[in-house]
Amino acid sequence: MSISTQGLLLLNVRFSSNFSFRGVRRLSVIPRLQHCEGLGRGFSKSMACSVDNCDMVRGVVHPATDAYAGEAVEALKAGKVIAVPTDTLYGFACDACSLEAVNRIYEIKGRRHTSPLAICVGDVSDIARFAVTDHLPHGLLDSLLPGPVTVVLKRGESSVLERSLNPRLDSIGVRVPDCNFIRIIARGSGTALALTSANPSGQPSSLSINDFENLWQHCAFVYDGGLIPSSREGSTVVDLTTPLKYRILRPGSAKEETVAILENHSFVEAVAT
Repeated sequence: MSISTQGLLLLNVRFSSNFSFRGVRRLSVIPRLQHCEGLGRGFSKSMACSVDNCDMVRGVVHPATDAYAGEAVEALKAGKVIAVPTDTLYGFACDACSLEAVNRIYEIKGRRHTSPLAICVGDVSDIARFAVTDHLPHGLLDSLLPGPVTVVLKRGESSVLERSLNPRLDSIGVRVPDCNFIRIIARGSGTALALTSANPSGQPSSLSINDFENLWQHCAFVYDGGLIPSSREGSTVVDLTTPLKYRILRPGSAKEETVAILENHSFVEAVAT
């Protein structure tokens, strides 16, 4: 059921460069992002078409600005998959509690369902709704996030996360990207977003929407934040399920900064068994 992307309007948007980094970026020499600039905590719906009106035009491209955040939230709540910029790569996102939407992401990527998906939330304070954080030193998560880090934590019995997401695992990877657009729509959705890189499984990750143009047709909307000035390594994935121990599962783009913060909070690397 492939639908042609011919005739889609790709809007070129200029962004200002006074972006402020937090989390691991404070120790990093990674270039300053421009693609997520200018977004407040709220959003305007004045320029956003409804999901119902746009549903027949798959893969519509819009700039990743606050004018389209309301539209993105509406799409997520309707169980749609959208493509969004983050601070590391472009990603596919959907409501993590919509089994149909999650399955759709696996289909788009051609990915095995046994490969887990991470979740994205709008603020560090939201993490405790979905994962166990009581064992972490005060201030640790605020030092790591927002930033290019995925923290792996236990779900715990109190997690409100839908059990159909990564059903065989008792842990979950959580992101708070240092990108306002995706954080705004995560807040607006009222839940966690399932998030994975916007590329076919096993293929190079995407730093611009042109890198995955052949997949636009499978998304309700594609949000263009311009070229992401980073490597294709993605976020650093670190297991923090054990008190005061860490294990780097993927070096990613911020391993050194992440390890420095962890060791500053008295963490030691877990011995491989």
